[in-house]
Amino acid sequence: MSSYRRASVVKVRSWGPGIQEAMLEFPDGSQGPALVLEDIIGPVETGDELIANTTAVELGLGSGGYHFVVWNLSRDNIVHESAGHIMKLRYTPLQFNVMSVEEQMSPGHDEFVDVAGALEGVPVVAGSLHSQLLPVAVSFRHVKPDGRLVYVMTDGGSLPIKLSHTVRFLKENGYLEATITCGQAFGGDYEAVNIYGAMVAARRVCGADAVVALMGPGIVGTGTAIGFSGMEQGVVLNAAGSLSGTPIAVPRITFADRRGRHNGLSHHTISALLYGACVEALVALPLMQGNKRDLVWDQLKKAGIDTGHSIQEIDAEDALRLIKECGYDATVMGRSVDEEPEFFMAAAAAGILAASMSGG
Repeated sequence: MSSYRRASVVKVRSWGPGIQEAMLEFPDGSQGPALVLEDIIGPVETGDELIANTTAVELGLGSGGYHFVVWNLSRDNIVHESAGHIMKLRYTPLQFNVMSVEEQMSPGHDEFVDVAGALEGVPVVAGSLHSQLLPVAVSFRHVKPDGRLVYVMTDGGSLPIKLSHTVRFLKENGYLEATITCGQAFGGDYEAVNIYGAMVAARRVCGADAVVALMGPGIVGTGTAIGFSGMEQGVVLNAAGSLSGTPIAVPRITFADRRGRHNGLSHHTISALLYGACVEALVALPLMQGNKRDLVWDQLKKAGIDTGHSIQEIDAEDALRLIKECGYDATVMGRSVDEEPEFFMAAAAAGILAASMSGG
């Protein structure tokens, strides 16, 4: 059962544009930090009485130790300004309307009437973890400084894009041309009903030379072959292929993870490419040496991925330097670039491949 508690705000600060961090005090005197999504809740102030969802913290989930404010009892009315008629978080108490790029009143609506061949060969990088976004973007810009890279955030992880420090950094530093949130995800520069509309918008509305599509922070996993939200990687690859894009898959490769199913080539990548993807994708494999390379290739061959997809080995070692020097402290599951170099090289390899294939 979910947990909700009444609390009062004792301190508040900006966590980023459109999102606050509030220190809450509960009736028993205990305190804890909470995040406030201003698009839904509006801003809060010291002394406000509110209701917080405390479920994730009480369950010890990977929410960063935060509660989430559900409603501000000190405000009589909160208005979400939007002319759109598409609901996000629909049929829940928190539903709100947005202007979707596909809907009739959208300025770009005509671009969605005929979508045959819409992507025109544009490379679409599909990943399975939010931490793959930065190395893709950094390596893409290094190879193609003037290229227009658009990020499509799916709803496989965090739903509010403003929760991502990575996106904020990449936008502020010019690595991303635009962001599009699709499905139930929200808060991008553009909103889309689904991954297909988001990809068409990336190309026809944003003029993307390349697209990177993956979930926001967080991932759902169950330790089973297909019970994880990263299975959407296959769906993204399929969508890219059906719209005449060039599907590029980022393999999840780690060697510091203590879980055997993620040693070398993660079982997440194997499942997404084996059971999820119905089109042939380019798999960007970083050039590795010795036992690590042997293990990953053995995993690819045993799963039959080397025959169902096209493996592209790419030297991405220099990307590690670029990532370290970009000004953002990149990590995956709390581990640094030095601890998991192959993970970051794999994502960087996909960015390099996309840049080398993009037009413009």
